[in-house]
Amino acid sequence: KKGPTAAQAKSKQAILAAQRRGEDVETSKKWAAGQNKQHSITKNTAKLDRETEELHHDRVTLEVGKVIQQGRQSKGLTQKDLATKINEKPQVIADYESGRAIPNNQVLGKIERAIGLKLRGKDIGKPIEKGPRAK
Repeated sequence: KKGPTAAQAKSKQAILAAQRRGEDVETSKKWAAGQNKQHSITKNTAKLDRETEELHHDRVTLEVGKVIQQGRQSKGLTQKDLATKINEKPQVIADYESGRAIPNNQVLGKIERAIGLKLRGKDIGKPIEKGPRAK
């Protein structure tokens, strides 16, 4: 007598029947099976893996948050206006201003250009000099 086909052996009923008979049944759940998910690990998770005790990301300092808030208000923009201007969500601006955001250089660069104040480096809060860009 032939054994069950691959499709039958994988069915829930076949597994339960084999378990009732006392046979060894090996089941393994495939991760993201049947879905179109890519196996990508971001730089931030790798950084978390390297840390040993305190598993937390660096956050934006409150000083940077205050500079963003003052620069935004000096231009007469709301958080929503600034977010629209730099193509981000208003929640991103709120997170940066409150110091909850994990710093992202692309987002910080967009905010710097929008409010005209430096947010990175040693001279935080100083106006950005508009000069020729190096290529």
